[in-house]
Amino acid sequence: MKKTISILGSTGSIGLSTLKIIDKKKNLFSIDLLSAHKNYVSIVSQIRKYKPKVFVISNNRIFEKIKKKFKNKKKIIILNNFNQIKSKRKTDITVSAIPGLVGLQPTIKMLKISKKILIANKESIICGWSIIKKIALKNKTKIIPVDSEHFSILKLLENNNLNEIKKIYITASGGPFLKYKSHQFKKITPSQAIKHPKWKMGKKISVDSSTLMNKILEIIEAQKLFNIPSNKLDILIHPNSLVHAIVELKNGLSKFIFHETTMIIPLANAIFDNRLDIEEFIKLKKNRISAENKNLIFQKVDEKTFPVIRLKNRANEHTSTSIILNAANEILVDHFLGKKLPFLSISKIILGILNDRNYLKYAIKIPKNIDQIIEIDKWARNLTLSKIQL
Repeated sequence: MKKTISILGSTGSIGLSTLKIIDKKKNLFSIDLLSAHKNYVSIVSQIRKYKPKVFVISNNRIFEKIKKKFKNKKKIIILNNFNQIKSKRKTDITVSAIPGLVGLQPTIKMLKISKKILIANKESIICGWSIIKKIALKNKTKIIPVDSEHFSILKLLENNNLNEIKKIYITASGGPFLKYKSHQFKKITPSQAIKHPKWKMGKKISVDSSTLMNKILEIIEAQKLFNIPSNKLDILIHPNSLVHAIVELKNGLSKFIFHETTMIIPLANAIFDNRLDIEEFIKLKKNRISAENKNLIFQKVDEKTFPVIRLKNRANEHTSTSIILNAANEILVDHFLGKKLPFLSISKIILGILNDRNYLKYAIKIPKNIDQIIEIDKWARNLTLSKIQL
């Protein structure tokens, strides 16, 4: 019997990687649901190729256009809101890969109607983990993080409890500006920041990689997913991008997982419960272990190159600090990509947010639902905008 699969963000990089896996094993899967925002050409192509039962399109203009185009196709339901989904049975696997806080509500909806959810939307975990965890427990939904760092931590912790752990290191490639001199940072352009040396990613996450903000968010994510205290988490620069996490044990041993720079590996292992031959899906480099393992580089983060590293010990200091930092970062990156903000202002403003006179008032709030999360998020966005305009 075929397993049913749903993909939130099917036209993004994670969604497309998931569909590549499905293409190799068409006889094992049927697609329940796909969702996208506004990539009209890709949406049309996916409807025709994969014939999902439901397609959710969040952009109203594209939704109307697609609905009109497929008005005679009775076998597909086209919606523009996840709350309109009415499912009588659970989908076997959902991949949650809608970037940003907008991915939280769809993730929560799919938690209720999925047996297993592979989560690649870090903002959902950062901002709404307490809600996600509660709903997952209630609906007996298994959660598997598929970002390479957190998937590695998940695998590395399988045979160890937290008391045996001395330190967990999340690795960072260093992005495109690792070797830049201080004077070079003043002239960085969006086109330079989105050219990641190792990974092919979306614009926002590529900028986060260039500032190292992605690792601050991943530290928060690891704390929430694995209940790890902040003093047991750290960041290392690893330009090879082959080791994604390291677990240092109190007994003197350290463990890491080594894999190539492709999301196919964690995704495929999560989908197939680690029981697969990965070369059915991708061709691995010949002699990759002997050739690359000789020159693995690990180094401390330079605060002058990556000033946001100062957030590491404060990023989860209060219940809603993570919501505030995530919101501020989204606004700042958006303005930088729109050429409305210098690159160096991203870290400068985000560090200043924690010193605002009203910061504590919102940081200590304990949101019990999405509306309360959005309220804190909105305050942080407005504050950030006010600082940009100064």
